[in-house]
Amino acid sequence: MLRQKIGGIIRDLCRQKGVELHEGHAMPDHIHLLLSIPPKFSVANTVGFIKGKSAIRIHRELMGTKIMTGLSFWATGYCASTVGLDEEMIKK
Repeated sequence: MLRQKIGGIIRDLCRQKGVELHEGHAMPDHIHLLLSIPPKFSVANTVGFIKGKSAIRIHRELMGTKIMTGLSFWATGYCASTVGLDEEMIKK
């Protein structure tokens, strides 16, 4: 149930940003997303937007947290692959 709610938050943020979410898979300690990001947006800014805004919404909506200072939800980095790699390899 929590995975579905987090998925809904990520889908909503992608719609807001104009990013296509093709696939998403929640693992026990991370999430895989297959996104199509318009060329006018940088990958870093888009991932930062999704991670930052989703963390705030997850804490507020799902965990009932009112004070955000000192909290974290996502790890610091991310891994991204761009055009040129086989889509099947990326999905794996």
